[in-house]
Amino acid sequence: VGDLIIVEKNQRVPADMIFLRTSEKNGSCFLRTDQLDGETDWKLRLPVACTQRLPTAADLLQIRSYVYAEEPNIDIHNFVGTFTREDSDPPISESLSIENTLWAGTVVASGTVVGVVLYTGRELRSVMNTSNPRSKIGLFDLEVNCLTKILFGALVVVSLVMVALQHFAGRWYLQIIRFLLLFSNIIPISLRVNLDMGKIVYSWVIRRDSKIPGTVVRSSTIPEQLGRISYLLTDKTGTLTQNEMIFKRLHLGTVAYGLDSMDEVQSHIFSIYTQQSQDPPAQKGPTLTTKVRRTMSSRVHEAVKAIALCHNVTPVYESNGVTDQAEAEKQYEDSCRVYQASSPDEVALVQWTESVGLTLVGRDQSSMQLRTPGDQILNFTILQIFPFTYESKRMGIIVRDESTGEITFYMKGADVVMAGIVQYNDWLEEECGNMAREGLRVLVVAKKSLAEEQYQDFEARYVQAKLSVHDRSLKVATVIESLEMEMELLCLTGVEDQLQADVRPTLETLRNAGIKVWMLTGDKLETATCTAKNAHLVTRNQDIHVFRLVTNRGEAHLELNAFRRKHDCALVISGDSLEVCLKYYEYEFMELACQCPAVVCCRCAPTQKAQIVRLLQERTGKLTCAVGDGGNDVSMIQESDCGVGVEGKEGKQASLAADFSITQFKHLGRLLMVHGRNSYKRSAALSQFVIHRSLCISTMQAVFSSVFYFASVPLYQGFLIIGYSTIYTMFPVFSLVLDKDVKSEVAMLYPELYKDLLKGRPLSYKTFLIWVLISIYQGSTIMYGALLLFESEFVHIVAISFTSLILTELLMVALTIQTWHWLMTVAELLSLACYIASLVFLHEFIDVYFIATLSFLWKVSVITLVSCLPLYVLKYLRRRFSPPSYSKLTS
Repeated sequence: VGDLIIVEKNQRVPADMIFLRTSEKNGSCFLRTDQLDGETDWKLRLPVACTQRLPTAADLLQIRSYVYAEEPNIDIHNFVGTFTREDSDPPISESLSIENTLWAGTVVASGTVVGVVLYTGRELRSVMNTSNPRSKIGLFDLEVNCLTKILFGALVVVSLVMVALQHFAGRWYLQIIRFLLLFSNIIPISLRVNLDMGKIVYSWVIRRDSKIPGTVVRSSTIPEQLGRISYLLTDKTGTLTQNEMIFKRLHLGTVAYGLDSMDEVQSHIFSIYTQQSQDPPAQKGPTLTTKVRRTMSSRVHEAVKAIALCHNVTPVYESNGVTDQAEAEKQYEDSCRVYQASSPDEVALVQWTESVGLTLVGRDQSSMQLRTPGDQILNFTILQIFPFTYESKRMGIIVRDESTGEITFYMKGADVVMAGIVQYNDWLEEECGNMAREGLRVLVVAKKSLAEEQYQDFEARYVQAKLSVHDRSLKVATVIESLEMEMELLCLTGVEDQLQADVRPTLETLRNAGIKVWMLTGDKLETATCTAKNAHLVTRNQDIHVFRLVTNRGEAHLELNAFRRKHDCALVISGDSLEVCLKYYEYEFMELACQCPAVVCCRCAPTQKAQIVRLLQERTGKLTCAVGDGGNDVSMIQESDCGVGVEGKEGKQASLAADFSITQFKHLGRLLMVHGRNSYKRSAALSQFVIHRSLCISTMQAVFSSVFYFASVPLYQGFLIIGYSTIYTMFPVFSLVLDKDVKSEVAMLYPELYKDLLKGRPLSYKTFLIWVLISIYQGSTIMYGALLLFESEFVHIVAISFTSLILTELLMVALTIQTWHWLMTVAELLSLACYIASLVFLHEFIDVYFIATLSFLWKVSVITLVSCLPLYVLKYLRRRFSPPSYSKLTS
């Protein structure tokens, strides 16, 4: 802390700093903050005035000064501090705000800057805003662990029973250990290996799917989770919408201009500026029609001029890829101008004023230049600027027109706050409601002319308020509010956020699959409701219940009761009301919200998004999936059972923190309906088969031991027992990861198939029990058959039973498979070939001469038939009389 650091253009700021000076002529610099707050726009930063005035950067080392700063906190949008220079007479004090800071993690986009380090290490704003990610364990893995625990219990019980049947004779405790080792196959060690290898296959299949290009699997431990999602929580901006604003409507109270009538606005503006230059002031007595036309023109002109001046947009000129070329700036070339601003709606407004004739061509801290249709340059001096904040919901600017010397205060903001600031009128509320219902984001624009002495008085009070260290923001707000009275209402502007491709069909698919969609956004209530309707998140025949703003327990209670009376109704609630409800009525609120077909939470902070995800998981016990595209969605993505990041304009922060990264929201449907469903069903089949495989051989050992007076002697030794679970059966069993019950097109066409999986039927205690019974039946059939049919030598039992066991396993895989893949056939034949080839080497375990006899062949065939045929018959009958839902679609 206290080091002076020089940061060049396009370098990342290494620590939280106070901005002291810049090499730029206009005395400011731009920052790219996308890695800090998920916004793609550039932010304007200003150096401390007294250090910027020093002749060279080296003079910073000669002055004596100190910085007072607040203690480190989590808020990246605010800062309070003062800069004091002691060696001047009298000492100079300047207030420091967020505009004088360079937070770590941001990138300098223009010029070379010098800063003094303020916070480092754990006190950095960016570090304080990150949460520790949890390592996610899939629900499927937890279920398999449960089954393994049951199998472990079975192992102990069987061992104890064997010793008990010997009446605990002799050194029985050693016998128990011997039996534990003999039956240790009951616990399928290979299960974990097979499942993990299966997950790698699923991840590979997802990456290779040409229908969802660019999809990346960043966490290969949880692909099965995708098959059982009950709640989908999605961000709005950049995920459902493109974050591209289009100016749709200008409303002046008596008349409204839509997209199709923008040329009229253009002609009004054109007539104002051409007549100004032509009309000699002496001319009197114009006809009535031109007078009406003139008043309409001047109203349109005032509105357009206000929109062109009241903003935080800066035109940046890039010619031949080099920013800030003096030539390009002199000519104000249209081709190389790009607008930089802190929100896309502001850029949309300025681009629109350019299209109707008033072009913003230059801007720095203290001035702004507009170009008229007649190619004149209008110069304005910026006297004060009050930036937009979430609390104030408005922004203002005071400018002086250089040609006339008039001082005007312009302001734009949300209708809720502006209604109390502008002079009374009867159309504002109604028209705002109409435009909001069409899915437009509405801003109210107003102005107020100030006299010179009026402004001077305001400035003195404003500077005084900005220097106070205690309650600075409150004092500043009070001073500004003294200006915000009786303003003249100019117009309403409506901009619309374009939806991403195929959002509506994707949401429709998810709804049909039984997944409830919640939209969590940092946006305004009106905008969020518009988007929910536009994207058909709320269907046409559904009511929307807008939860009133509640501040205490009583209000929350009344509002919850009002909501309880409604049925099949979507809920829209703001972050503040949600906070109150969760504080006092968490259980009741979550119960009601979970019954809603759709929920929209607006004005959500990043930590609040994560809190909602956590509550859903705790209250319902169901799986959640979070989708987002910006740095502000990271905490929600990390908290959910399954995080999906969309690579968008806001950088890759969400995509890198997520478990799955997709390029477009519409790919989510296929990711869940096809890949999620397949992964879950395949893993369920694979795990139960591996358990079956190990239980079979354990059952045979148990039968063998009990027949031979409970002797703790192994049935198969050495290589046989290792080969059984590796080269003889591994490939066919593992090939189950390629199995699918329906084609991917069918799964997409009938999302209802996904509903079946939400109940967790593919892997449950019921299916586990069925497989245990099958294993016991097959194991005992093979063992008793071998004991009945063997002739003279014990070696023959081993040969007959082992061969039957391998054949049974291969046939059972064939019975389980639903759609054959060429690799499955290869795996079956390869395993059989491996077994036959290895018989030559297994002299010590198997009598090779006996294998070549006919009696061996018929005995093995009979045993295998008895162990497998009944299961085939049962399967056929079940398919015939109670077919599963997917089989109806495949036939």
